Amino acid sequence: MKDVREALMVGRNTEGKLVRRPISPFMLGSAYQFQMSSATSILHRITGVGLGLGTLLFTAWLVAAAAGDSAFSLVQALLASWVGLFVLFCFTLSLFYHFCNGIRHLAWDAGKGFELPAMHRSGALVIAAAIILTVAFWVIASFIG
Repeated sequence: MKDVREALMVGRNTEGKLVRRPISPFMLGSAYQFQMSSATSILHRITGVGLGLGTLLFTAWLVAAAAGDSAFSLVQALLASWVGLFVLFCFTLSLFYHFCNGIRHLAWDAGKGFELPAMHRSGALVIAAAIILTVAFWVIASFIG
């Protein structure tokens, strides 16, 4: 063997014969099929990061409000632009997705919904609920404001 990496690639099969282990492919490559559970897990992590960044934006808005009229009007103008509205829309979508998927995780903590068909149904339901709640929130907000 040339080095340690080569030694790690050698294993034994069920008969005890030495065999070379295969290299594991990347999770989202051609070797794996798309799965609802991995997609919802990845989305949960991404939306968690988005909520953290959105909280920083909310904090900046509060600091600008405390700093005075000129700072507040600058932040308000930024948030009222199409870029700001897009960021706020994404923040709202992240919030509702993370909330709905958190409820799904609570059901899992209770031992319910681990069967594959139930997991796929609840994953699709979480995505649909997040989209519906986000659109409903923005429609109601547009009528109020």
